Amino acid sequence: MYNCGRIAIIGGGSWATAIAKIVVSHTHHIGWYMRRDDRIDDFRRMGHNPAYLTSVRFDTNEIYFSSDINKIIKAYDTLVFVTPSPYLKNHLKKVKTRLRDKFIITAIKGIVPEDNVTCSEYFHRAYDVPYENLACIGGPSHAEEVAMERLSYLTVGCADQDKAQAIADVLASEFIKTKTSTDLIGIEYSSVLKNVYAIAAGICSGLKYGDNFQAVLLANAVQEMSRFLQTISPSERNVYDSVYLGDLLVTGYSNFSRNRTFGTMIGKGYSVKSAQIEMEMIAEGYFGTKCMKEINRHMHVNMPILDAVYNILYERISPQIEIKLLTDSFR
Repeated sequence: MYNCGRIAIIGGGSWATAIAKIVVSHTHHIGWYMRRDDRIDDFRRMGHNPAYLTSVRFDTNEIYFSSDINKIIKAYDTLVFVTPSPYLKNHLKKVKTRLRDKFIITAIKGIVPEDNVTCSEYFHRAYDVPYENLACIGGPSHAEEVAMERLSYLTVGCADQDKAQAIADVLASEFIKTKTSTDLIGIEYSSVLKNVYAIAAGICSGLKYGDNFQAVLLANAVQEMSRFLQTISPSERNVYDSVYLGDLLVTGYSNFSRNRTFGTMIGKGYSVKSAQIEMEMIAEGYFGTKCMKEINRHMHVNMPILDAVYNILYERISPQIEIKLLTDSFR
């Protein structure tokens, strides 16, 4: 059985905090890279993340904090990356330590901008990390509910099932049920697409479309997701499994969903910039929409929901007009 060794968290946001809570309760020691020394100092003093999920208490004696990413990478065997996808490359530019031999897990539900690849693909291409050393964590789960210890389900995707099971065992608890999958790429792309579809759901909510239409929208979204996944990574996957459909539903319907909230603001008439400023948190789907649009220019998959969200966010087409055109295409 594979041993994950010493585990470190890379990132300081809400999902990073939730994963740290799960891991440290199992291992009683983690490394934790945070970019800002003042946040680390406040964390040590208060016993909780000063900016995210502040109700989650930690025994800081069980955590080795550092703002030096190279110190963390050198000292730990398994690295869980939980940074926003637009910032991943900037963090990695500081890395002078070999990544190839580390077990790298991405809990980032986004595409690497400009490169237009999933995070695992980026680690493979840019840092020569073999796919058997790459894994991802899929939902459906919101950091807030994990923090409240509400029952949640996580899927670990990895080509090496021994490694997938090893990290799944670390994540499992009374309130976390885990399973494994070999569909690393499919899980990553579905995690990106569900954010795009959640923005669509939010836009429709902001425009006062009701629950009946929301159901039709998400039914069409899972079909669109399935078409794309089968084109980019053909597999016998069941798109109705919780890691695909379940994650789509919770992100599309939940009040905890940043992407739905962002979309709702757009539907109510906010500009993209004003919505981003008011939220003070990153909606991954905004960046994912542009990346997926670029990727699909080469794939030529029929993706009307993606196209509609892209037109609203990046072409500044009226949400009322774009969603009306979308509704006419549904049955």
